[in-house]
Amino acid sequence: MSIQHFESIIKKSGARAFISIPFDPNEVWGSKQRHYITGTVNGRKVRGSLGLDESNYFLSLGAAWRRDNKLDVGARVDVILSPEGPQTESMSPDIANSLEANPRAKAFFQSLATFYRRNYIKWIESAKHSETRSKRIVEMVKLLEAGQREK
Repeated sequence: MSIQHFESIIKKSGARAFISIPFDPNEVWGSKQRHYITGTVNGRKVRGSLGLDESNYFLSLGAAWRRDNKLDVGARVDVILSPEGPQTESMSPDIANSLEANPRAKAFFQSLATFYRRNYIKWIESAKHSETRSKRIVEMVKLLEAGQREK
């Protein structure tokens, strides 16, 4: 998992305040439909998904978050971001290999919110026997390939 550290300025476009992302998340973290992130902005926790405006990625910062953290448009900020939730490179080899073998299931898994990814992994990890675990992995891949967020 690659942590990205950079400086930016909080900008505004219409009613939206945001931080421009100075790298392509698809190149750094792998191609995904949506990038869910966690990290800090000036040492204050932030999490959410990156937005895409034409070909530029950004992180929206809501009014309440900015107010609570005493940061507003024009502020220079120190940003540290990383992907949120289970990532294939940190999973058990049997799960990761099964997802690698099915690009469609992997792409859908990576596009899911952290909650759904964690639930799939917990369900597999809770198996008491290796044959049950294997069956659950096969079932998870089928469900993901069919576009199902949860079992």
